[in-house]
Amino acid sequence: MNNKSMTVLLLIAVVALVTGSAIFTVKESERGVLLKFGEVVRDDLQPGIQFKIPFIHEPRLFDGRIRVLEMRQEEYLTQEKKRLIVDSYVMWRIKDIKQFYIATGGGLETRVRLLLAPRVNEGLRNQFGARTVYEVVAGEREELVVDLAKAIDDQAQEALGIDVVEIRVKRIELPSSASASVYDRMRAEREREARSHRARGAELAEGISAAADRERTEILAGAYRQAEELRGAGDAEAASIYASAYQKDPEFYSFYRSMDAYKDVFNSKNDLIVVQPDGEFFRFMKSE
Repeated sequence: MNNKSMTVLLLIAVVALVTGSAIFTVKESERGVLLKFGEVVRDDLQPGIQFKIPFIHEPRLFDGRIRVLEMRQEEYLTQEKKRLIVDSYVMWRIKDIKQFYIATGGGLETRVRLLLAPRVNEGLRNQFGARTVYEVVAGEREELVVDLAKAIDDQAQEALGIDVVEIRVKRIELPSSASASVYDRMRAEREREARSHRARGAELAEGISAAADRERTEILAGAYRQAEELRGAGDAEAASIYASAYQKDPEFYSFYRSMDAYKDVFNSKNDLIVVQPDGEFFRFMKSE
């Protein structure tokens, strides 16, 4: 191989090396900055093939997906000065890549922990200190972490360039010396709440029963009044019919009334009546 061929091959190798050094790829899951002698000159690198000036520009790429920072187990005091042992974690992702790179000294994970963990610990300490054991264990844990995540997120975006997606409390444990008394108190709270519910239920039941009795009394009174009115109207109509019939034929009416009286008096063989035979009662039994 002559010198000319060697020169051509060398030039091709140099061009390939320079071209390869000028091209880099940004993945969909990555965020990155482009440095020029260590200074950020671009922070808007999009996914795909990108170009740089070899030996002058240097790309720094970071995972842009949500990442989890496991917090160390810590002890916090509640409002009533009870100690709680808490395990928690933070879910975060890069929001401002330039600020993240500058704040963390090149995106070191250890720097993220050093800068973010103290803020989360302080926030948890404040949130637990404002609540009772019962509230943080059974009542307001969700509200606690939501309020904390919102407060930490504002600080983290400004200082670190990251977005705190969520803060979660995995486990809350009581020191062995305090467990029994706390559980007794929680049991007493539940029993008090149960008694309150039962008392309200009994009061409601009494109100419903009283309303039903009152309605029953009103219905019976209305029915009795209506029955008396109908009975009175019937008696009045009967009296009117009797009077009308008497006026049409007084003799027949007297006879009919006497027959009814005879039937009522002599209803049984054992019935006995002692009167004068020429009395008015036997007038229709006499032969003319």
